[in-house]
Amino acid sequence: MTDAEKIAQLGSTWPDHDDGGDVAPMQETFRGADRFEEAIVDGLGQLTRVFGTAPIDPEAGRRRLTALQEQVVAANRFGIPAVAHEECLTGFFTWQATVYPTPLAWAATFNPELVGRMAQAIGSDMAAVGVHQGLAPVLDVVRDYRWGRVEETLGEDPYLVSELGLAYVQGLQSSGVVATLKHFAGYSASRAARNHAPAVLGPRELADVILVPFEKAVVAGRVRSVMNAYNDIDGVPCGADEVLLTGLLRDTWGFEGTVVSDYWAVAFLASMHHVADDVTGAARAALRAGIDVELPHTSGYGEALLDDGVPTDLLDRAVLRVLTQKAELGLLDPDWKPGQYTAPADFDSPRNRGIARDLAEQSVVLLDNPSGALPLASPRSVAVIGPAADDARCLFGCYSFPNHVLPHHPETPLGVEAPTVLDAIRQEFPDASVHHETGCSFTGDDRSGIEAAVAAASAADLTILVVGDRSGMFGEGTSGEGCDVGALTLPGGQEDLVDAVLDAANQTVLVLVSGRPYAIGRHARAADATLQAFFPGEEGSAAIAGVLSGRINPSGHLPVQVPGDTAGQPGTYLAPPLALKSDGVSNIDPTPAFPFGHGLSYTTFTIEDVEADAETIAVDGSVTVRATFTNTGPRAGTSVPQLYLTDPVASVTRPVRQLIGFTRIELAAGDSRTVEFQVHADLTSFTGQDLRRCVEPGRLVLTVAQSAGEPGRSVEVELRGDTRVVDHTRTMTTAVTILPS
Repeated sequence: MTDAEKIAQLGSTWPDHDDGGDVAPMQETFRGADRFEEAIVDGLGQLTRVFGTAPIDPEAGRRRLTALQEQVVAANRFGIPAVAHEECLTGFFTWQATVYPTPLAWAATFNPELVGRMAQAIGSDMAAVGVHQGLAPVLDVVRDYRWGRVEETLGEDPYLVSELGLAYVQGLQSSGVVATLKHFAGYSASRAARNHAPAVLGPRELADVILVPFEKAVVAGRVRSVMNAYNDIDGVPCGADEVLLTGLLRDTWGFEGTVVSDYWAVAFLASMHHVADDVTGAARAALRAGIDVELPHTSGYGEALLDDGVPTDLLDRAVLRVLTQKAELGLLDPDWKPGQYTAPADFDSPRNRGIARDLAEQSVVLLDNPSGALPLASPRSVAVIGPAADDARCLFGCYSFPNHVLPHHPETPLGVEAPTVLDAIRQEFPDASVHHETGCSFTGDDRSGIEAAVAAASAADLTILVVGDRSGMFGEGTSGEGCDVGALTLPGGQEDLVDAVLDAANQTVLVLVSGRPYAIGRHARAADATLQAFFPGEEGSAAIAGVLSGRINPSGHLPVQVPGDTAGQPGTYLAPPLALKSDGVSNIDPTPAFPFGHGLSYTTFTIEDVEADAETIAVDGSVTVRATFTNTGPRAGTSVPQLYLTDPVASVTRPVRQLIGFTRIELAAGDSRTVEFQVHADLTSFTGQDLRRCVEPGRLVLTVAQSAGEPGRSVEVELRGDTRVVDHTRTMTTAVTILPS
């Protein structure tokens, strides 16, 4: 191959970019080639979002991709096709495809198996029409709930993110579609939760919190692609960080796939980070660091790079990785043809909707039910109030087709059946008289509707108050990419609406449908019951209504804390002692209203007979912790046992509690099951003062609980031996066994 042909394999083009709307700041500055025919001269690395740019039905999309690939193959003398990639965070990112719950909702299920089934279904739909790579999952561990992209994450605990992220990777790749980890790394630790801001990270937090899910997906999941993060860490942009993208990712962890740039991240090295004079210098820095493919358009990895010259070893290194992946995908096989893919008749199939329904139903979290107001008996008159009550788009995340693309095509219908919460409540309670008032909007100062909402609430036997977010992009929503906030108060006029309605209503159920947790402590104390749903997808309204009626027994548990009354200074549960409440030291109380892992049911569970099979183990040994869970309530339900580690004395400060194991158990009323957690000493490892990961001898406390905030039942174990250094080959998962009853 000539140098021009090699460089062409590292680039990309977005054929219908003008229809795609805003997907990154300053994107028009870095458009790349205007004409598709110019972009594919000598070949092409990737095709960007052929399905996910504008509304197009499945068959038309398949034909469009086939035609583009035929042009790509004809334009280069080797007949090499492009890799076609799409977003797939809440489903195949195309019109008329199932909109699954957002990742924060997956995390609330604590169910890796179900997440894996969803990813396999997404991948099979994509593969059937010739899409080869999906830009998911997001493995950023939440560090500040004010960040707009919290909704895209799997929560604030690295172990939970790791287990669910691994399940997604394995599910998607089992369908023959390349999974792409993002954003590598530190994106969620941006200063003051501002998108693209520098990441405030020390090496220990980076290693023990941020990198853990990526490490697991690479080592255990054999993920085939990684996307760099936009941010810098301690002054070094991730897109130009050779230590991160080559030294750690490849040389240490053994990653063998391709590294793709986040959209326009190569050009950003010059325009935003100012670590290069121009886009050519940015391209050289990115290639040297280890970025193999520039997305979504070729701006740096093009003619300018060719004219400037590029070291042959760096060019050949990247091209070999790209061609190897194309070979693995079968794109270099002699019998591969652009038209060999056949679109399924339905991207929103009964299979897909069934998985979306299971996820939605398992993700709804019952936060509080102090007087047993839920499940509802047979309400006669119901006031359904709030801006999230009668808007289907409030069910979807930012990276869903309806919220990402359709705002630019207002004449186009939603493309999927997605009843609103109001619709679902009317369906669930057909004999009730239901009255709806919006009350206020998600944004702006208009509170003129609050008076009518108060009147409706005071006249009804029951008020269901549905508030939260409407997701969007770059300030067009209250949650989503570029929709960061300064404080965790409900957006728009919703704080005033909630206060007024709670004061007037006879009985109120507060329902949060949101992309992040909000500081609702005082509202929850005033409500008769409180539910949290994190953008539950197209089946979400029926799930919420089912929980309200009792048709569904809630089993969701929080993957993030719900803050109390301190809206401006959020923390996460994964914190050392000085980060928690400190009477006499600070007047600010960071104690959450509802802790990580919290979730109630319409039945009750007890934890008994907690024991360890050894009191001492070697620093390379393991211990089995057993606990018996009993359903002591009146109906069947699902318990979510959680195992937490406490390291009372260590050479560096450690989290007061840290999740190291979990499972789900379905229990009939009165039934008991015993759970075994097999904990290897590697699960206690951390980054020591010398910045090496180590297992340190000493006393440990292992607590079986139903949230991070409850006492649970504990056992103590002593680790004995010399401090042991471990690496990426360590045991990273606690094996869980549910013994026969």
